[in-house]
Amino acid sequence: MADDTHLLFPNLLVDHLQDLVLKTECVKEMLDELAEFSADTLADPAIAFCSITLIQRKKPVTVANSDSSAVRLDETQYSTGDGPCLSAIRHQVVVHVPDLAHEDRWPAFTAAALEAGVGSSLSVPLVLEGEAEAGLNLYSTRSHGFTSEDISMVETYSYHASKALRLAVRISQLVETKAHLIAAMESRTTIDLATGAIMAQNRCGQDTAIKILKIASSTRNVKLRDIAASVVGSISHDPRVRTHFDA
Repeated sequence: MADDTHLLFPNLLVDHLQDLVLKTECVKEMLDELAEFSADTLADPAIAFCSITLIQRKKPVTVANSDSSAVRLDETQYSTGDGPCLSAIRHQVVVHVPDLAHEDRWPAFTAAALEAGVGSSLSVPLVLEGEAEAGLNLYSTRSHGFTSEDISMVETYSYHASKALRLAVRISQLVETKAHLIAAMESRTTIDLATGAIMAQNRCGQDTAIKILKIASSTRNVKLRDIAASVVGSISHDPRVRTHFDA
């Protein structure tokens, strides 16, 4: 790491992570930025690359990376069920492999890493909430590519990165919940309009009108909202159904 960057750390880190959360539009974009920033900040970008592993429902997946080489090494761990990254996440400890040529805990991963020209690795858990778990993986193309200073720094880094990631996930969940709520309200409005139209046309009650909609939905194998929209469209002679929630 460059000397000036080290002097600014962790202030530089905190400011940049806050910018990532505020400026990126989705968690995936934020994670990609985080992976690239990690590779640039925690090691020489010419010799190191980074990835982020997420485990949900016991299934690991690489959700971000600064280089495709990291993805291939991650997937080797996933296929065998073990490796430095998975160990870091499972045991919530930093896992440092200074020289992969002398590492025998994960034969399949070690062989793949050496074949890819990787000499050392550094894996650190990221603390999330709920059932999800995550880890940051750093790979260097030389042995002893991560100094004791790097290892100490990555512990501080992981703390701030975890907080940023949790905040980004919460924001994403709020946005998604809002979108689902609006969609549900729009759907309910459309169904109510169609129910009223059927009641007027058939001189029937609300329960009967809803039953007619459901039968049509089941018979045609079309979603209830779409059937309702077609009813409203046929009456208004306008295929577009407008609700109070349209932008």
